[in-house]
Amino acid sequence: MLIIDGKKVSLDLKNELKASVESCQAITGKLPGLTVIIVGHDPASQVYVRNKAKTCKEIGMISTVIEMAADTTEKHLIDTIHELNNDPAVHGILVQQPLPKQIDEFAVTLAIDPSKDVDGFHPENLGRLVMGHLDKCFVSCTPYGILELLGRYNIETRGKHCVVVGRSNIVGKPMANLMLQKLDATNCTVTICHSATKNIPFYTQQADILIAAIGKAGFITADMVKPGAVVIDVGINRIEDASTKSGYRLVGDVDFDAVSAVASAMTPVPGGVGPMTIAMLLKNTLQSFQRINGL
Repeated sequence: MLIIDGKKVSLDLKNELKASVESCQAITGKLPGLTVIIVGHDPASQVYVRNKAKTCKEIGMISTVIEMAADTTEKHLIDTIHELNNDPAVHGILVQQPLPKQIDEFAVTLAIDPSKDVDGFHPENLGRLVMGHLDKCFVSCTPYGILELLGRYNIETRGKHCVVVGRSNIVGKPMANLMLQKLDATNCTVTICHSATKNIPFYTQQADILIAAIGKAGFITADMVKPGAVVIDVGINRIEDASTKSGYRLVGDVDFDAVSAVASAMTPVPGGVGPMTIAMLLKNTLQSFQRINGL
């Protein structure tokens, strides 16, 4: 079975992005800039933000983190976003979620200029994705990363049946719409399964490409997978493990050991889809810089 190595691909991609950033700087005298806003002190969010800032600097981009108190008002956050929208040195704006309960996440998403929405969550970007205008939008980073993995591993997708398990706005819905597109690494027949789907195995057993993004550890078992299928595991779940120093370990939505005996190719957890998300965020930021500067 082929292991689809997101760690290796993300490293290759970051090296390519670093070279592109240097080329852009030589032409324009400027650097791409990503600004991340974090509201409150959620530990997981702080780790994600630190990793984003670190990777940004590694490839030569300008990284700015704006930290706000947990009691920040929605108006103050949106006013800050509007300032960033008008700042020519900022090419990507990301507001780390989750946000405190007094802030409407959708209102915040709407406040971000779609041309700087490198998370790909703005309705204008999602609408362009649905309509197939991928050259004029930003695609959500995790689905975009999966597309990159499929392409780099030369996974045949044209006319294949892709089953997406999960319908979140961050992964499931954009992933399904992406796999429908008439592109080299997509062009699939797509089925979406979710919490209200009856007899999910009936659908997953038909999948040539199975993408699991339901948020339940080990949900996809070997008997749910068609022999020879390509399985992409988006899940990141913590489970207790007394044998580890931390007392837990990370597992995906797929029972890796069992399914690996059936599938033809799989992403591991960790080290599969996860590393691709930040890499694609930086790719989106570079694309924003290139569009704004006419490159």
